[in-house]
Amino acid sequence: MIFISDNLYTYLILAVFLLIAGIYGLIQHKTFIGMLVSTELILNGAGINFMAFNRFLAPDPATGQVITLFIMGIAAAEAAIVVSFIIAVFRKYHSIDPDDLIELQG
Repeated sequence: MIFISDNLYTYLILAVFLLIAGIYGLIQHKTFIGMLVSTELILNGAGINFMAFNRFLAPDPATGQVITLFIMGIAAAEAAIVVSFIIAVFRKYHSIDPDDLIELQG
């Protein structure tokens, strides 16, 4: 049985894990879809931080929740823009590998 303690450090460790996994994914992935998923991991780590600090330290419980909702909205908008960018690049270059897109370099 897994025991998860109800303290701030547990959530901060989870958020740091998501941040590190997201940064590692941004560095290692060679496709735009992998980079998009890694960016979402980073934003989810930030959302967990806000909710954890809201739960344990904030006097007003709505503050962290509102900021987390803004982060979720930004993540949804970012995903829509990146997916439309990926579709446009694929239609023009027939590849979503960033290394294949040498014509985009100045």
